[in-house]
Amino acid sequence: MSQKRIYFDNAATTELDPAVLESMMPFLTENFGNPSSIYSYGRETRMAIEASRKTVAKILNAHPAEIFFTSCGTESSNTAILCAVRDLDCKHIITSRIEHHAVLHAVEHINNMNLAKVSYVKLLSNGHVDLNNLEKLLAASEEKTLVTLMHANNEIGNILDLHAVGNLCKLYNAVFHSDTVQTLGHFPFDLRNMPVDFITGAAHKFHGPKGVGLLYINENIKIKPFVHGGSQERNMRAGTENVYGIIGFAKALNLATAHQEEEVLYIGALKQYMMGQLKKHIAGVDFNGDVLGSCLYTLLSASFPKTEKSEMILFNLDINNICASGGSACTSGADQGSHVIRVINNNENRVTVRFSFSKHNTKLEIDKVVQMLKELL
Repeated sequence: MSQKRIYFDNAATTELDPAVLESMMPFLTENFGNPSSIYSYGRETRMAIEASRKTVAKILNAHPAEIFFTSCGTESSNTAILCAVRDLDCKHIITSRIEHHAVLHAVEHINNMNLAKVSYVKLLSNGHVDLNNLEKLLAASEEKTLVTLMHANNEIGNILDLHAVGNLCKLYNAVFHSDTVQTLGHFPFDLRNMPVDFITGAAHKFHGPKGVGLLYINENIKIKPFVHGGSQERNMRAGTENVYGIIGFAKALNLATAHQEEEVLYIGALKQYMMGQLKKHIAGVDFNGDVLGSCLYTLLSASFPKTEKSEMILFNLDINNICASGGSACTSGADQGSHVIRVINNNENRVTVRFSFSKHNTKLEIDKVVQMLKELL
């Protein structure tokens, strides 16, 4: 009999909630009309999309007209960054070297095309953004500036103070985009009272379907479409809508926020328990980021002394049906190591494993993983 898989890579993607699948099914079967069609089949799906938009807007305390559905968090971040440069006249971008590649590569692309210059904010020793340095960069900037900094780092879990950064941006008349892919669905948002211009999300990070994302555009911001060819998403994103994905996004966000308080406590306790067990049983273990401070409760970045055994750790965990990662979900088969760990803790004698948890995980699973690590190391 095969051993049951232990899944500790929820920061990469989460399991689809059965209730979410159930909400999507009618739009994969009988409700198949094109939302742009004017007859009843089309109107049904159009109404379902708009109901989903209202649901998401209500949960985030935003206006429905500020919510746009996309294909993923990457598309959302690319749209915000490129349109800020093209349409809002941002000629200077401030970001950090530990952003997700969806942001870093978009910023590098803009820089390579000489559309805007780029500054990288300094980081503190624990991986947090140095807010004093951010203010210096903003104060010294002679051009309209876009600040793009993620809410929670997807590899070490450090959480940015959105209000502190947003207020600095307001003070210096800068545009503020935050990649909130790791926090949407895991963290309460009140966008009416948050000083952000753009935020981004992806349903598959909170037990929704893959292939659907969110872009929030503050009503005071006016940008032109990033994708052309139709009037969908109120002329902001051309292309036939991913109807069942949008339905799934709204349902998943609804479920995630309905049980957020108890899940924060439950999953946070799992993280604390794993930290304690690793410290107790694995010699030389350490943790990356501000692990006991301002840090995402779903994520634990553990660092082990480098040995011949620890270098093969992810491979050996996989053989034993344990899913974890070395950093973010790698797009290529070759693991080039984590750019985040290289920046904050460039120690070639350490090996990093990211464990990320969901409501489906248990302490028993942690015990099994820690026991397996003891044997492997």
